[in-house]
Amino acid sequence: MAPYMHAVVAGHICLDILPDFEPLAGRDLPSLLKPGALLQIGAARFSGGGPVSNTGLALHHLGIPVHLIAKLGADPYGDILKRIVKGRGSGLADGLITDPQGGVTSYSIIISNRTTDRIFLHCTGENDTFGPEDIDFKIVEETDLFHFGYPPALKRMFHDGGRDFTRVMRTAKEAGATTSLDMSLPDPNAESGQTDWRPIYQSVLPYVDVFLPSLDELLFTLRREGFLQMTARGDIVEQATPQLLEDLSSELMDMGVRIVVIKLGSRGVYIRTAAEDRLRSMGRAQPDPGSGWAGCERWIPCYRVGVVGTTGSGDSTISGFLAGLLRRTSLEEALTMAVAVGACNVEAADSLSGLRTWDETRKRVQAGWEQLPFSIHEPGWKRDGSAGMWSGPLDVSRSK
Repeated sequence: MAPYMHAVVAGHICLDILPDFEPLAGRDLPSLLKPGALLQIGAARFSGGGPVSNTGLALHHLGIPVHLIAKLGADPYGDILKRIVKGRGSGLADGLITDPQGGVTSYSIIISNRTTDRIFLHCTGENDTFGPEDIDFKIVEETDLFHFGYPPALKRMFHDGGRDFTRVMRTAKEAGATTSLDMSLPDPNAESGQTDWRPIYQSVLPYVDVFLPSLDELLFTLRREGFLQMTARGDIVEQATPQLLEDLSSELMDMGVRIVVIKLGSRGVYIRTAAEDRLRSMGRAQPDPGSGWAGCERWIPCYRVGVVGTTGSGDSTISGFLAGLLRRTSLEEALTMAVAVGACNVEAADSLSGLRTWDETRKRVQAGWEQLPFSIHEPGWKRDGSAGMWSGPLDVSRSK
C-alpha cells in the first residue's frame, strides 16, 4: 500500500439495487411510473451505497488505506453487501457490524437513466440504530482522517438535538484525527426533514474540520425558505451565485468549520478555506504550513463526459478531494482531482465501476481533458491557472 495517510469512513451504508432502464431509453421515465403499469426493463445490478461504501471504497481505489465502519442486519441483503465490500479488498469488510438481534440491512432501489435524475426508494434499516458505541475510537486514535457521512439518514444523529452526532464528531476530534463530514438531503416528509438542523450544526460543526455538503443539502438544512423558493423557480444549482456561496461558507466557518467544500453538480465545486492559524487546529491530516491551502476561495468546473448514471457522484467527488488532502497535494490538485474523480464516476451506472486509479485519473487530466464551459462575471472573480479554476475576492492567497 502506498505510504499515504490513513482514513476511517463511518456512518451510513446500504445496498443499492440498480435496475437496468436502458430498454426505456429516450422515454420520460417518471411519466411512465403509473399505477397498474407494467414496464419491461433489464437485469438489476447490486452495489454498495452510502458514503461508507461509496466514499470509502473510492478512497481505497485511489490508494488510500481505509477502515470502514457501518451497521448491517443479519439478512440476505447484509450478506450480499459484505460480499461486495470484501470483493474490493482484503479486510475492507472487517468493520462492518452485523446486528446480533437480526435487523434489516438498509437498501435503496435506484431509478436512474440517461435522461432522468435519480429517484431513490430507500429503506433505512439498521442505520436507524447506528450510534457512537458502534465506532471503535481506538482505531480513530491511530488514523489521520475521520470521515462521517449522511447524518440525516442516521436517526440517532438528529434526535435529542444531535447529542449522539456531537459525541461522534467531538470524540473523533479529541482523538487527534482531522474530521470531515458529508450530508444527505433529508426527506421533507420524514422526521429528518422536519428537524431544525441549525442548532445541530451549531453543536456539531466546531468539531468538523472539512464540511462537504451539496448546495441543496445546505440550503434545505440552513435556509429552508430560500430552498423552497429556489426549488419553485427551477434547478437550484443553476441559480447558485458567488454571493450565495460566499454567504453560506462564511456562516459555516463562523460555526467552526475550517474548510468548506460545496458540491454544485454539473457546475463543479466551490471551496473556502480558513486562515493559516485555524488550519493548524485541523488534526493529523492538516495541510502543511505555507502550502497554499490557507485563505482560499475557488470555484472549479466539471470535466466533459458522457453521463450514464449519477449514483454516488457526490461521494466520489469527496473521495477525490480527501485523497488529495491525504496525499498532501496542493489545493489546486485536490480540487482538480475532486471533479475528475466525480466525472469518472458518472460514466458508469453504479458508484464505483467508472472510477480509475489516482495515476490514471491524473494522466487523463494532464492529457487535456476538456472542461465544461464556465465563467464568472461578478466583480472580484478571475480565472486563475491552467485548471480552469476561478478565484474569488475572498481569496487572499492569490495576492501573495
